[in-house]
Amino acid sequence: MPSHRYRVVDVFTKAPLEGNPLAVFPDGSNIDGPTMQKIAKELNLSETVFLLPPTRRDAAAKLRIFTPTYEMDFAGHPTIGASFVILDETVVPRGTQKFALEENVGLVPIRVEAQEDARPRIWLTTPPIEYQQTVDRALCAKVLGLQLDDLLAPTPQVLTAGNPTIFIPLRNKEAVDRAWLDRSGAIELRGGDKRALCVFVFTPTAEGAYSRMFAPEHGVVEDPATGSSTGPLGAYMMRTGLVSSPKFVSEQGTKMGRRSLLHVETHGHEGENGIDVGGYVTPLVEAAMTL
Repeated sequence: MPSHRYRVVDVFTKAPLEGNPLAVFPDGSNIDGPTMQKIAKELNLSETVFLLPPTRRDAAAKLRIFTPTYEMDFAGHPTIGASFVILDETVVPRGTQKFALEENVGLVPIRVEAQEDARPRIWLTTPPIEYQQTVDRALCAKVLGLQLDDLLAPTPQVLTAGNPTIFIPLRNKEAVDRAWLDRSGAIELRGGDKRALCVFVFTPTAEGAYSRMFAPEHGVVEDPATGSSTGPLGAYMMRTGLVSSPKFVSEQGTKMGRRSLLHVETHGHEGENGIDVGGYVTPLVEAAMTL
């Protein structure tokens, strides 16, 4: 029976058992798509990523990314975590500072920032961001189990960089921690939109943002760290005046005991010249799955 080696790494943290856990299969070339989906469901992490040979010469590898129920076109913590494994297993030469990964959304640039006293901080450049429909504030409050005055004034809105997300700004950390969303609430919130949407609640802080993300339609009740939504978070916060610094940190996952720190760098007014999301990765498990 074939055996497939995989690793589990914690992404957006320097501490083991924090951040967002990710399973990485360094060689997914002999695993078909339906089996990849079954493996992701078996491991039941927010995402599992499979590394494949690239189909284009300017990419170091091709990624296929799965939640327990769904294949993603782009996801942040799998991109960062896979980049760590690519570096650690010298898929690219040691000392490489820039490379790119091929994903369903297209080519994703990676930047490696060396640190004197720690593992490198790894950055991805968020794919182009689209501003989409706005969402009624009162409806948002209702489905989250909150009062209308728990929401800040800016209108909630869907943004996407390959992973459509509703951004809902809340008044303080207490409101963020009280928020909750089940599958029926998520369906009500997206209305006529047929896509399964992520729901991102946050409040501005001195460091940047305190955040949570729910995706019950993706099979993820709550996600400890959502890199694919954090670039659009930066764009939304810049456009609505909820952050003024081009560099900030989104703290996510703390309520669920998986504190994650996602670093954001916006380039240009409202990030129109690109938004980078970065963080650290902590290796945890090496194992094999026999099928």
